[in-house]
Amino acid sequence: MAVKAVKLTQEDIKRYNGYIWKFVAGCFLFAILVITATYLGVFGPLPTFRDIENPKSNQASEIISSDKQVLGTYYVENRSNVTYKQISPNVINALIATEDERFREHSGIDFRRMFSIVFLNIFKKQGGSTITQQLAKLIFTEQPSHNKIVRITQKFKEWITAVQLEKHYTKDEIITMYLNKVDFGAYNTFGIKSAARTYFSTTPDKLTPDQAALLMGMINAPSTYSPIKHPDRALGRRNNVVLPLMAKQGFIAEGDLEKYRSMPLGLKFNPINHTDGPAPYFRAVLKKEIQKIFDQESITKADGTPYDLDRDGLKIYTTINYTMQQYAEEAQAEYMRKLQIQFNDHWHGYKLSKSIANFKLLIDQGMHRSDRYKADTAQGMSEEEIRKDFNTPTKVDLFTWKGDTTMTMKPIDSIVYSKMLLRNSLMSMDPKTGYIKAWVGGISFEHFKYDQVKDGTRQVGSTAKPFTYAEAVDNGYSPCMKVNNVPVEIDIPGQDPWIPKQSQYDLQPGMITLRTALAYSQNYVTAYLMKEIGPVPVVNLIKKMGVTSPTVQPYPSICLGVFNASVYDMVGAYSVFANHGIWTEPTFITRIEDKKGNVLYTHKPRVSQAMSEQTAYVMTYMMKGVIENGTGSRLRYTYHINNPVAGKTGTPQDNSDGWFIGMVPQLVTGVWTGCEDRDFHFRSTRLGEGANTALPIFALFMQKVYANPELGIKKDTDFDAPKTPLTITIDCSAYDQQEQGTPNEVDKKLDF
Repeated sequence: MAVKAVKLTQEDIKRYNGYIWKFVAGCFLFAILVITATYLGVFGPLPTFRDIENPKSNQASEIISSDKQVLGTYYVENRSNVTYKQISPNVINALIATEDERFREHSGIDFRRMFSIVFLNIFKKQGGSTITQQLAKLIFTEQPSHNKIVRITQKFKEWITAVQLEKHYTKDEIITMYLNKVDFGAYNTFGIKSAARTYFSTTPDKLTPDQAALLMGMINAPSTYSPIKHPDRALGRRNNVVLPLMAKQGFIAEGDLEKYRSMPLGLKFNPINHTDGPAPYFRAVLKKEIQKIFDQESITKADGTPYDLDRDGLKIYTTINYTMQQYAEEAQAEYMRKLQIQFNDHWHGYKLSKSIANFKLLIDQGMHRSDRYKADTAQGMSEEEIRKDFNTPTKVDLFTWKGDTTMTMKPIDSIVYSKMLLRNSLMSMDPKTGYIKAWVGGISFEHFKYDQVKDGTRQVGSTAKPFTYAEAVDNGYSPCMKVNNVPVEIDIPGQDPWIPKQSQYDLQPGMITLRTALAYSQNYVTAYLMKEIGPVPVVNLIKKMGVTSPTVQPYPSICLGVFNASVYDMVGAYSVFANHGIWTEPTFITRIEDKKGNVLYTHKPRVSQAMSEQTAYVMTYMMKGVIENGTGSRLRYTYHINNPVAGKTGTPQDNSDGWFIGMVPQLVTGVWTGCEDRDFHFRSTRLGEGANTALPIFALFMQKVYANPELGIKKDTDFDAPKTPLTITIDCSAYDQQEQGTPNEVDKKLDF
């Protein structure tokens, strides 16, 4: 059946045209009313002038090494801002070509583009929002609503904010803010600096056209176009969308288009998290120290609110040398891998529960401290149920020196495994400035977060002996003085006399010099000196040298190092010997700046005279004997470090801890090795002594340091002699003549 056509009269056409124009006008007026209402805050407050001047952005705080490299960041969003000049033009061009080709021409809203959005989506694959509108959305729209009505009001707010942004900032500033703010998907990658580092291990100023095109292609759908999860999609968007748009707008030459299209993704993927990067233990300690400083110094923002290290984009300048830190971590990994094999072989075939004192108690304590136990308790499990869980095989993540691994085993057995892992720490500092150059707080921050440099204290053993010898030297004792190396008995009021023990395998019998006694770590001679000078002066000296441990008490046994101390304090104390008797506070922060470069805090190390320059020099001379022919001699015959080095090994009772502290004029380095619990240790001194468990790491570290002349650590430099002549004789032939009453030129000049 045919449909009869309706013929419109002129009146009909006129009437319909009127309807259309009224509808258009109504829509226009409605839009004006909505925009006006939005501007007046009917749909919620707009950003204030202050908000626009200071847009909020979670910005990572950067930890900067002494050689101007980023050690790591503190963040909620891993974002570090860059300036316009620090961004490659390739990035700017790729962004404009892809997201907003008329960016330089509009004033925040591109009306021409808005009205032709349908065609733009079809032919140019661009959305309707300008870069400025997208920035407004990123900064001021907390969460885009899924409700269409609410989203329309949010959109109007973004328009108004975009216009305001254009009034307050230049185009270069807007595009820089946008690139610093935008999210590049997973792996905590926010902003162009983080993206360049994560995906290409480079900086934003070095991004090539193909790299820039890949990153800018991710912006609108970072998960969809992730080069890690969906490399084909990422490559397709780069080659078929972004690069052609760049060529069309003249940002790359037409002849170069195919060249960039043919390039592979070229990823150098380096995802960043809180445990990645050098010095993770140091960074954890540093964060607590900064928060402590801000509290003590009442350092706050202008509005009185506290700084947030994870959000406020501070710059923390540290004393850590990036290269030396790498060397320290490499030295640790290289030797601890071998030492763990020694330890495992040493215990192979032994039943731990019968061979290690308090074994069951220690494993039980480990279970109660574990994350699994806390999680089981939080779920309301009974003690019996928890123990059953710990004895049920499951997949467990374990640290090994070959790399992390996942094994199926009983969780209780994983605790035993952890207890049998040797731990290690190292700290190295400049004795003159107090600046700490390297800090290795443990073997794996991901698995064992407890810092063993500053937070941990262990029995120091024979590394304490130089304190007693120093007090003796300060009282006129010469390194050449001979003492009969026999047991000594020291009376203690109200207690049984104290008689130290001495391992017979390294006993140096007969009359020996003090220098020989220190070189071979002889307990009897050390106890003899303690009996002569008393424990109180030694305790006072130890405290003046910066050892803060409350276990340093005036008992005779402190001469053998029965007290606990941290690597941090012990290295600081030994620096007194290398620095003419002056204690300089170990320091790891130089200054802290806010994100605008304003200095919030500077630190100058405390300095005090702990002993005389003469005593300090004589002690370095004595401790060079440890390296020349004593307990530290393998530094020469195994590692061929023959330049002037002073140091001391330390091996407390039962070989539970191994220490070595080594000194050269420009660097003092302390190393500790031991298990989590002192009951787990080598059964023999030959394997458990500091010369085997700690000294090799110092040696490997120093080999690397000496091999790099740019670090400025001179190899053939000796410790400076005092400016005034010595009153303590260190030439033993001259000393013997003095003892026999025969004067010589040495006596007359008080020199050597």
